[in-house]
Amino acid sequence: MPLSLDVIGALKTFAKAHWPKLRLRVILFGTLLFVATLPGVAALSLRVYENTIVQQTESELIAQSVVLAAAYKSAWRDGAPDPVPRPLAPETPAIDLRTDAVLPSAPRGGRAPGPPDPHAEQVGQMLRPMVSDAVAVTLTATRLLDARGTVVLGRNDAGLSYAKLAEVRAALRGRPATVLRERSAVEMADWRAMLSRAYAIRVHHARPVMAGGKVIGVVMVTRSPRGLFIGIWQDRVAILLGSGVIFLTLLVLAGLLSRGIARPISALARASDDVARGVPVVPETPVTAAIEIAQLYDNFRGMAERIERRSRYLRDFAAAVSHEFKTPIAGIRGALELLGDHGAEMSAAERARFLGNATADADRLARLVQRLLDLARADMATIDADARADVVAAARRVADSFRREGFAVGVDAGVVPDARVTSEAIETILETVVENARQAGASLVTIRIEAIDGVRLSVVDDGPGVAAADIARIFEPFFTGRREEGGAGLGLAIARSLLAASGGTIVAERVATGACFRIGLVAAI
Repeated sequence: MPLSLDVIGALKTFAKAHWPKLRLRVILFGTLLFVATLPGVAALSLRVYENTIVQQTESELIAQSVVLAAAYKSAWRDGAPDPVPRPLAPETPAIDLRTDAVLPSAPRGGRAPGPPDPHAEQVGQMLRPMVSDAVAVTLTATRLLDARGTVVLGRNDAGLSYAKLAEVRAALRGRPATVLRERSAVEMADWRAMLSRAYAIRVHHARPVMAGGKVIGVVMVTRSPRGLFIGIWQDRVAILLGSGVIFLTLLVLAGLLSRGIARPISALARASDDVARGVPVVPETPVTAAIEIAQLYDNFRGMAERIERRSRYLRDFAAAVSHEFKTPIAGIRGALELLGDHGAEMSAAERARFLGNATADADRLARLVQRLLDLARADMATIDADARADVVAAARRVADSFRREGFAVGVDAGVVPDARVTSEAIETILETVVENARQAGASLVTIRIEAIDGVRLSVVDDGPGVAAADIARIFEPFFTGRREEGGAGLGLAIARSLLAASGGTIVAERVATGACFRIGLVAAI
């Protein structure tokens, strides 16, 4: 078992090391060409039709020998009818090229034990014109034998005996016989014998001539089957035409596959290299591309846009973080330097003031770090498809937690479905928006909840609103108008990321009474 695994491992290693690098179009064309040639390969290698061809040859020999035997008998009886009528007995081919043995080639006839039957010789001379005409058309070697197997009409072998041949012996006993024999050594050496087994054999058929219930002679006919390659040669025009049509069809199919699959994939591979180098340019989807390839282009284009957006976000985020961290760190460093250089000369109140400034900057850094963690969690958050939340109940809990003297939060809600979001996420989003309104100076916030395009929340306040110049940037990380009060500008960015994770949206609008944030949620199914 370990040896087998080692051999398989070695074969895999060898295959990986020597596997050719092929283009997709070459693989597609090679596959199509291989499939198209399979029928021809099967016909040549398996010789599908040769057995049928051999049996067809036997049928033809049977038909010829029956006619000659009838003529032989008629000439023997001088045209008189046979007193023993022949019963109906259809004769079907019995040769099977796959199972029957192929006998050695037939030797030339041997010495006869005596002269041929004179009556049979007379019959042979009478039938000579008929046999000659038949041979000229059918190319069948034909011999007429007497009742002892001696040739009375043949091919320069009259007077010789074929009584020792197996098929002739069977015919002399009153039974027709067909055998397969090899052709001559010269013919067997022909290269065509390797292409077709039928080319290398001859079909021998011997039929008894019966008169009065006795054998009066034998008709022996032999012929080579119509080999497969001969049929191919005879049908060469149709085969070449069909092959040409198939090849042209393959070229068309290969071209379609190349334009529909190979070329678009190559273009997409080049585009992926450009995206990796920071050039997010995706070519237009080819009109000849397959549907799946077109979808791949669309997905790749969306991915490239998201990668570019994320790259811009990371660049801007890194610049903003460095800027946000720089100010408090500089303040802490300055306070520490002053305390280190002049701490002994300062009064207690001065030291307390510098320490307080450093503490405030440290607290600002801590808040900034916490908000950055919250933003990272929001960006990476995923909402389960089965998540659902009662938005009205969540809004009422947020309203109850913010109500105090001088600041009111109301909820105006009808009958709405549950939303595909968690209760914690929607409460965090509403808390962020309401807290922004409170810090901006609003005294009344109204949360309106409606069943429009899923679930829509409108958070309207009576504060000063959002400046027209800032409304397009209000959801950007680190954008804030309260930096002096310690605002980090991450709350609305966190709210937007939480909504994006659940398929929701948030936009800011200016209204006559102040500011309005419209939140769209997907209804739970």
